[in-house]
Amino acid sequence: MDDIVDLLETRAREQPDRLLLAWEPFEGAGREWSRGAFLDDVRRVAGGLAQRGVRPGDRVLLHANNCPEFLLTWFGCAWIGAVCVVLNPKSATDELAFFADHTGAVGIVTQRGLPGTPPSTGAGAHRLRWQIVIDAGDADDTAGFASLHDAPVERVRLDPLAPGSMMFTSGTSSRPKAVVWSRANALWAAQSCAAGIGLLRSDIVLVPLPLYHVVGLAWSVLPALHAGATIVLLPRFSASRFWPVALARRCTFAPHVQFTSAALFRQPVPPAHAFRLWCNSVWLPEYERHFGVPILGWWGMTELLAPGILGQADRAVAPGAIGWVAPGYAARMAGSGGASLAPGEVGEVEILGERGRTLFAGYFNDEEANAAAFTADGWFRTGDRMKVHADGSIQFLERTRDVIKCGGEGVSPAEVERVVRAVPGVADVSVVGRADGAMGEVAVAFVVPTDASASTEALSREIDAACRARLAGFKVPREIRFLASLPLAGINKVAKGELRRLAADNATKARDDDRDRNVPAEGSPA
Repeated sequence: MDDIVDLLETRAREQPDRLLLAWEPFEGAGREWSRGAFLDDVRRVAGGLAQRGVRPGDRVLLHANNCPEFLLTWFGCAWIGAVCVVLNPKSATDELAFFADHTGAVGIVTQRGLPGTPPSTGAGAHRLRWQIVIDAGDADDTAGFASLHDAPVERVRLDPLAPGSMMFTSGTSSRPKAVVWSRANALWAAQSCAAGIGLLRSDIVLVPLPLYHVVGLAWSVLPALHAGATIVLLPRFSASRFWPVALARRCTFAPHVQFTSAALFRQPVPPAHAFRLWCNSVWLPEYERHFGVPILGWWGMTELLAPGILGQADRAVAPGAIGWVAPGYAARMAGSGGASLAPGEVGEVEILGERGRTLFAGYFNDEEANAAAFTADGWFRTGDRMKVHADGSIQFLERTRDVIKCGGEGVSPAEVERVVRAVPGVADVSVVGRADGAMGEVAVAFVVPTDASASTEALSREIDAACRARLAGFKVPREIRFLASLPLAGINKVAKGELRRLAADNATKARDDDRDRNVPAEGSPA
């Protein structure tokens, strides 16, 4: 078995009538696919892509929320050797134009009602040859997803190290970077994660997390496929729909991030659920007691494909920690000169793996980012600071790369700063994260106006409008504050730590004022 398509074919051949995918929409009727039926639809979607001129190596944009068509498109691209470029459906129009231009995509599979407008088809920059709308109405059959169902085509076999898909990830750069996964990378994610968390053929895996993120696709769907388990797919995470679907389908495993588990922690737990295991970004004993489910910690990033740090079912970790370095990887602290982690160490973690197998193949068309991502001796710089406990378990501390985590989404301050800085009247700007009870973190923009005597209220409105027009909603600053100058640490370096303290102090003062006026805090029930 060399790549992810081998796995798909093998599972369909083993038990073609066994249930593979159950779609549980919030509105309308659900649908189900056996392994054989899913493979047949993948081959037909691949035929539709080929009919539109898609060839091996071509990039196809996938711009959609969770739905069966998402998975059919992703696997359909893999079947004919195309590269599926997975996009966040919250992306703004400006971002979509960048994604199309940067990747040189030939077409897009999208949905109605999303915030951004995909680039128009036709000639010229940012143009695509074709567009398919998943949920197009009956009057628009030529552009609907059903029009992709063509005669099945033969599979295209490529080198397992050939590019298979891409995901854009936020970092310190002003534009997201396209992380390239080889075809072998996707298979590694399926094998490694399934073995690491102990998924079984009998498992029923509930997937409420977005497929356009590594956790939803590579840590949930692909491992379930490898284990031979059944996948129950939700359109998105919903605290009110999670338990009803889990109970009706008798789900036994679910992936989580801190945002989703925290939302469920505020609710009562049905006593008759069938869950035998969850995974979360941190292990908290009070969560295990509340949910009555063993929880394994996991940590990773898009560049790692599979979790690089993972809990173990038979081994307790220190509260707040994640687990231990997962098989297939080595880890060390930056600057240590060693090849492993030692109890008591604190610092930025670097990971060693094999490019194109256990680590991503590279950033697409970005040699500068590729060079910066790895040390001279080949270790990947994660940008995350960790602490190693006495038992060897590892705890996440903070992101040295400054990414803000808003509701499970990564926000690059540099990307937000680029948009704010372009607004007339802005002399300088720095964006930091502020803790938020509902979203985990939100962005706060500190702005230095060009004219100190001008109305900051008007400038604030212009900044907000520019951000809403050019950025996904979760990236838009929740607060815009004006300063005469940005605090500096050393020569020409913004003291972001001081700005974080200012943002936190202002949030505390606002909550105190709200309590004095009996105003509910953000994220709390009114």
